[in-house]
Amino acid sequence: MQLSFSTAIATLAAVLAVAAPAAAQFCSEATRFGVVIVSPTTLSPGDTFTVTANFTCAAQYGVDPQYTDYYIEVPVNNNGHEPPILLARRTLNASSETPLFDQFTTQLPYAYYFNASYVVMLETTYPVNGTNGSYSVVGGVETVIDII
Repeated sequence: MQLSFSTAIATLAAVLAVAAPAAAQFCSEATRFGVVIVSPTTLSPGDTFTVTANFTCAAQYGVDPQYTDYYIEVPVNNNGHEPPILLARRTLNASSETPLFDQFTTQLPYAYYFNASYVVMLETTYPVNGTNGSYSVVGGVETVIDII
């Protein structure tokens, strides 16, 4: 049996697709800088909440976090009176059992909150190679929270 050139290419492509790591196929571009989850998502000043970040997909995109910053921000229509509030600056623990995960518990600061939409922003700082060495860049993802 002889295969045509286009059939051989299609077969090779199918074999390569199956041979690729399964996890890599499920990482969307939106997860390039990590995934952040907040629980609970409805908060009042003084409430305790947990922030969890997953960098599994980020690692598949070649993003190796040097450190991570977590902020509360007003993402749209910020009038300038709502600066980002730093919740934490952290580094991943490479020797932990889960080196691509970060989790911490914190308290919502007693700040002035307005009738606005808020997010917890994860800013991931990571190195990239330049023309003459490496330098650091920042990328971010966010998740919505309600402050009442």
